[in-house]
Amino acid sequence: MRRTSTELSDGRELIYFDRDETAQRTDRTDVVDARHLDATATASEIRHDVLLDEWVAIATHRQGRTHLPSADECPLCPSREGRLTEIPAGDYDVVAFENRFPTFATTVGSEVPEDGDGRRPGVGRCEVLCFTSDHETPMSQLPSERIRLVLDAWIDRSAGLAEAPHVEQVFCFENRGEEIGVTLSHPHGQIYGYPFVTPRTRAMAEAARRHRDRTGGDLFADRLKSELADGSRVVASSAHWVALVPFAARWPVEVHLQPREPVPDLPSLDEAARDDFPSIYSTVLRAMDGLYDGPLPYISAWYQAPVRVDRDLVSLHLQLFSIKRSAHKLKFLAGSESGMGAFVNDLSPERIASMLRDVRPR
Repeated sequence: MRRTSTELSDGRELIYFDRDETAQRTDRTDVVDARHLDATATASEIRHDVLLDEWVAIATHRQGRTHLPSADECPLCPSREGRLTEIPAGDYDVVAFENRFPTFATTVGSEVPEDGDGRRPGVGRCEVLCFTSDHETPMSQLPSERIRLVLDAWIDRSAGLAEAPHVEQVFCFENRGEEIGVTLSHPHGQIYGYPFVTPRTRAMAEAARRHRDRTGGDLFADRLKSELADGSRVVASSAHWVALVPFAARWPVEVHLQPREPVPDLPSLDEAARDDFPSIYSTVLRAMDGLYDGPLPYISAWYQAPVRVDRDLVSLHLQLFSIKRSAHKLKFLAGSESGMGAFVNDLSPERIASMLRDVRPR
């Protein structure tokens, strides 16, 4: 893999990740952004919710971000004559760049308060990661070598954002489908460098701490051992990864992909686990797409240990989940889920695991 860092015309960083064969025939150093963009104005802050002891981001500038453009107007496709996009190159393998409409940024507007009254500037970083230059090819249909390159980019950016002084947690994720709320249909994901440890990660760390105090064991390793012994919720497995529907699945379709050897984050994966990942990830994604009558809307979310705390408690795993509960029905987060945070699932985890195992590869 070759990594090339450059800048867009407004000063945002852009990074090309090229396969070896692409690198041999492509020089990225002479590709420049010919647009004349004004510098972005980011007025992001975080406010503390004293009732739940959680931080909430307020980012009003995001109201004006691009919303569901046509394929001809896609800002994530390669640039071409008469149509300049966020990626100056005429083609690319995988690209990461700083979001023009970020929730968190390295610089924020001067009107954002510095401290006090439960308010802080939303200092962090948000990036976009494009998986392919092909507007129509989803992650599930990418070849293994491309998925491995995406994994390498996730690893690179996780390590890079973790070095930022204000970042406390790095989150790599993909939103897919308009039902999920996607505003750009090009195959891509995002990477957040949060200025705080997220509520879900804090809850996992506390559960892992209680489990260790009670049993002396590792919560994530012990859960995996239990699921493998039961077997009814295991969807797929390989030498280094296990895909399973969790015992207490919240979502109609929910799969956790966990390395057999616990590690805190993506950069901690060894080469064998990295090489093994594309095949099982593709298998799970294609099974999800084969469940109903078309591509499944989903969120793919990497849970990593925080940058500075609880790294011995939280283990890396990927959560894939969908709000689609049948071919023609969606699960809405209504009263119990939205009001109380108490989920009700209409489908049993064992049934979903069986359905996923039974999907014939396409």
